[in-house]
Amino acid sequence: MNILLVEDDSRISDFVIKGLEESGHTVALARTAELARDWIGDHEWDVILMDIMLPGIDGVQLTKLIRYRRNHTPILVLSALDGPDDKVTALDSGADDYLVKPFHFKELLSRINALVRRAQLSRQGGGQSYHSGPLIVNTDEHRVTLHGEEIELSPKEYKLLLYLVEHRGRVLPRTQLLNAVWGINFDNSTNVVDVYISYLRNKIERQGVKFIHTVKGTGYLWKEPQ
Repeated sequence: MNILLVEDDSRISDFVIKGLEESGHTVALARTAELARDWIGDHEWDVILMDIMLPGIDGVQLTKLIRYRRNHTPILVLSALDGPDDKVTALDSGADDYLVKPFHFKELLSRINALVRRAQLSRQGGGQSYHSGPLIVNTDEHRVTLHGEEIELSPKEYKLLLYLVEHRGRVLPRTQLLNAVWGINFDNSTNVVDVYISYLRNKIERQGVKFIHTVKGTGYLWKEPQ
């Protein structure tokens, strides 16, 4: 694999590069987000390993920029910040996974392999589209249209919408949505799912069309509009 590591701490970068190269991978090290930004535009990467606390532009800002440019390379955040809000912020910015420092190299390698496998499966999907009433989700282009009009969604809004559509007709508990979309386990006190459901409803439920139904005390259900 061709891997870009964005990390300014030489202790971490030396450890990661040594392990990845011994595993047969090619690693390029960018010590600043500004340098990484240029390399991302000039080269193809299988995965990006992203530190958060960087000099100048931070990892969250760089991740947002990457996704704004419609670059869907998997991004795995490596950060010493371990609070739930830190993880949510990074994942909402467009990161695919989050690993807290210090970590075991075997876990890092396992997560990298999982992200790359998912990306490969997505590319092999042949531009699959999901249709639900006037709504179309094109998984190849990460594009959503409603009545022919393109709907702008954040990375997490898109991922939540896709998961709901893929599991239409089934009641999905909040905990399942948290794990599937945000990739980490939260306690039941967080309301991030409800907040993002509200965001989606505001963007896609128009002209009396209703897709997302609340199942009181359980979660949410996607139903075909009548």
